[in-house]
Amino acid sequence: MKSVIYFTNWSIYGRQFFIWNLPSTYLTHVIYAFANVNPSTGAVYLSDSYADAEIHFSGDSWNEPGTNLYGNFKQLFLLKKKQRTLKVLLSIGGWTYSGNFPSVAASPSLRANFVTTAVALVRDLGLDGLDIDWEYPTAGAQAANYVQLLKELRAGLDAYAQKLKTSAGTTPTFLLSVAAPCGPYYYNMLDIAGMDKYLNFWNLMGYDFAGSWSTVAGHQANIYGGEVSVDAALKAYLAAGVDKKKIIVGMPLYGRAFVGTDGPGKSYTGVGGGSYEDGVWDYKVLPRSGATEYLDSTSIASWSYDKSSRTMISYDTPSCARLKAGYIKSKGLGGAMWWEASTDAPVSGPRCLVKTIVNEFGGRGTLDMLPGNWISYPDSKYDNVKKKMA
Repeated sequence: MKSVIYFTNWSIYGRQFFIWNLPSTYLTHVIYAFANVNPSTGAVYLSDSYADAEIHFSGDSWNEPGTNLYGNFKQLFLLKKKQRTLKVLLSIGGWTYSGNFPSVAASPSLRANFVTTAVALVRDLGLDGLDIDWEYPTAGAQAANYVQLLKELRAGLDAYAQKLKTSAGTTPTFLLSVAAPCGPYYYNMLDIAGMDKYLNFWNLMGYDFAGSWSTVAGHQANIYGGEVSVDAALKAYLAAGVDKKKIIVGMPLYGRAFVGTDGPGKSYTGVGGGSYEDGVWDYKVLPRSGATEYLDSTSIASWSYDKSSRTMISYDTPSCARLKAGYIKSKGLGGAMWWEASTDAPVSGPRCLVKTIVNEFGGRGTLDMLPGNWISYPDSKYDNVKKKMA
């Protein structure tokens, strides 16, 4: 089983959540969000170079000779050295930057620069692969261009892997994944079969099915039922030929609120406040005071409800998470994914959803631990990465 989590570079600011706070022993993959892409040149670049590669944390020297990597990516490289089964990918895009994809994917020259600069980040930062989060290509030309972009990126990663082949014949396998929609409007636009040839796994975004845009209060991450569900999406990807072991079910570590409602399927008047955004609450602060948690075991969805404020918040509870783990196992799928790391409850406590899911899988011994990560990047532009941060 894979246990995949997205880490956002902005987490180190307001939330004060750092690489060393990750529940790493319960993870197989960390996907770092996000890199951006220049729509005019195709160049992939770090979206926050200070957080990503410059900030000095405790233990970082200010007088090391040469050009050295700091920031979150140094901490991730150190974590890779400590936990040799953990793999780190860089995600390109996300909701904010996805508008930059269409022009790049449509141009052979811009695609070529995309590949060159993306692979350079793998080389320089000591990564194990890349993740593409394009939300969302349209049918026709954009869908075809997406396939071509993945094809060329796969070729670029494989070519770089061959450059690193050791005298003993060991060659790294650089991973390529995508964040994939669960809404039929969006996945029906994709050339799923065409994309699948070049991907190691698919991260189904099994969340945001309901929110401030909805006409009634609803479940945002249900497995069954409703206009959008994980199970309906799974059937579509499987029907397109995706191997079930390549499908990772994504789950939210946050809740979406509906205020002035009598519960699921009922009207609402607003979304209220939130942790950092109106209507969105970090899971770690849920349930809110005065609210009671509920579970619908038929749809596999959970929520809290406060009768006094008539507020429903849709999110995964530990009980719901255990049912989702059972679903993943029963379908023979590849594992679980979460958006995003900083909002889970502490791994030391009973409400940590990552730990709950992994334990329901059968514990850490059931996780995909082989092959190990890659830590030899002799042509990195950073001296400490070249030296494996010895």
